[in-house]
Amino acid sequence: MTQRIEDYALIGDLQTAALVGRDGSIDWLCLPRFDSAACFAALLGTEENGHWRLSPASGGPCTRRGYLGESLVLESVWETETGTVKVIDFMPQRELAPEIVRVVEGVSGTVEMSATLRLRFDYGSVVPWMRRSEGHRVAVAGPDSVWLRSEPPVKTWGQHFSTCSTFAVEAGQKVAWVLTWHPSHEPRPTMIDPFEALENSLEDWRNWAAACCYRGPHRAAVMRSLITLKALTYGPTGGIVAALTTSLPEELGGVRNWDYRYCWLRDSTLVLGALVSVGYLEEAAAWRDWLLRAVAGDPADLQIMYGLGGERRLPESELPWLSGYAGSAPVRTGNGAVDQLQLDVYGEVMDSLNFARTAGLASKPHAWNLQLSLLGFLESKWREPDEGLWEVRGPRRHFVHSKVMAWVAADRAVKTLEDDPTLRGDVQRWRAMRDAVHREVCEKGYDPVRNTFTQSYGSRELDAATLLIPRVGFLPPDDPRVIGTVDAVRDELGEGGFLRRYSAEGAPVDGLPGGEGTFLVCSFWLADALHLTGRTAEAEALFERLLTLRNDVGLLAEEYDPVAGRQLGNFPQAFSHIGLVVTALTLSGVELDAGQGTEAGDGTAEGAGAEGAAERAAEGAAEGAAEKAKGGNETESEEEGDDSVGAGTAG
Repeated sequence: MTQRIEDYALIGDLQTAALVGRDGSIDWLCLPRFDSAACFAALLGTEENGHWRLSPASGGPCTRRGYLGESLVLESVWETETGTVKVIDFMPQRELAPEIVRVVEGVSGTVEMSATLRLRFDYGSVVPWMRRSEGHRVAVAGPDSVWLRSEPPVKTWGQHFSTCSTFAVEAGQKVAWVLTWHPSHEPRPTMIDPFEALENSLEDWRNWAAACCYRGPHRAAVMRSLITLKALTYGPTGGIVAALTTSLPEELGGVRNWDYRYCWLRDSTLVLGALVSVGYLEEAAAWRDWLLRAVAGDPADLQIMYGLGGERRLPESELPWLSGYAGSAPVRTGNGAVDQLQLDVYGEVMDSLNFARTAGLASKPHAWNLQLSLLGFLESKWREPDEGLWEVRGPRRHFVHSKVMAWVAADRAVKTLEDDPTLRGDVQRWRAMRDAVHREVCEKGYDPVRNTFTQSYGSRELDAATLLIPRVGFLPPDDPRVIGTVDAVRDELGEGGFLRRYSAEGAPVDGLPGGEGTFLVCSFWLADALHLTGRTAEAEALFERLLTLRNDVGLLAEEYDPVAGRQLGNFPQAFSHIGLVVTALTLSGVELDAGQGTEAGDGTAEGAGAEGAAERAAEGAAEGAAEKAKGGNETESEEEGDDSVGAGTAG
């Protein structure tokens, strides 16, 4: 039977990750990268599509589980009639080859264990050739090779194109399994010591978690979300994938099944704000640098998402041999939305780079010229319709959120030039653009009868993205239009105490059949907006309810079905965990957005900056981190080394 999405836990090595079910089965793993083909794809099909179960022979879900401290090392405990046993699952931060280590430890009595490994490369479609070599099991198919060993050695045998074993563990006894992947044409990598790797992994995570300077309310939840975001980071480049999975459905049995194993620009500002504000400056700088590399080039070619290294081609295709999670087909790889026009991403990039500069991250010589080039292109395009933040697959529209983010792009350019008059740029030109966008949005995107901003010009539909209007500084929180929008969105898009992103009933704006669950990040946005508009008690109550939606190890998917009471969509979802961190910091009095304004369209808004935010978040403990961030700014001037990018459009 299909396990619920929330029945899975996450392990990873900062280049890929796996999902471990409560039954001890690893049902999803892509090797060697997040976006590689899966060798365990039972999550989207059946066990015949690949999995690795390790659990008591009596079967059943674990009695309890949790991460060991502030780490990504998972411990699952089974209490059986004959004794108690625990399985520790983790992926060491790799030196060369990706590996999964599973340590079985007897706690009391004697427990008969069962292990079944079914490797199926290329998303469950290729059965490898299995052989023995040097006391190990070796699976090879095309470019992929996997080695399996146990320590001490456990007898294994082949059965139904799988590798099986049974063994007993007594109190105090340990048996470690190690699965190692490497390219089939290369020599086998050096075998690791699984028990030493366990201690090293725990120490690595302890050291990383210790750098967090947040000491406010709900610290454990914030820390778990930060660890999850770190686990979704592709270490070699600093890119953060939107989720670990592809095609987990937004509606059971539906077709809204997308591949989220890529990096979206929409996440950039909030990611930077959250990371800097809690003291993770290296991660923030790595994400900023990934962003600069990804968007470099012709501003007309700016995409909404990129691959882990900044790859641009992410062609969408379907895998018909996979039945889909709970029968939700099709299963897709790649993402066709990469070719959409979404004008809001220009604002996201400008906001992110403005925040990075204000926060004191080490400057990059070419960043400002790149920003001018992007803004010059946006100046000629912002009046056009687009597909919008939610990547609709219907007709293009004049989405209000897209226009607001175009305002953000111009506003951040104005602020940058006002803060640093040595930079090249026409501040009057960008002020004029900012004011023009503001006037048009207030005239065409606002419904005075209902006192709310709408999803698009001339539409009656509402959009949860308009809740971001006060956060980005387009209007102050106490503006009646902001308050009216918050109330209208909550009333019309609310379901079961949470929030849908827009209406998907009738003739949905996204051009797709069926519905979806409530969108978790939108519910976090609602909590932020309630707080900003002076309704902090309501915001805190909503935040507390949202925390209850996390699974037993603190993870969130993209959506939640309040009727069925279960998570939906790709998992774990970076956007949801960013929302949790941001809301926790916001309710604690931390300012994340360096560009957040108090007056609309006049360029006078002042940002709190990340340094002061970090100090408040840590209650004085982040002074050293802030000084580190400030000190890192002593680099080349912004104008050195690159005045060729976009010079023609920048003016």
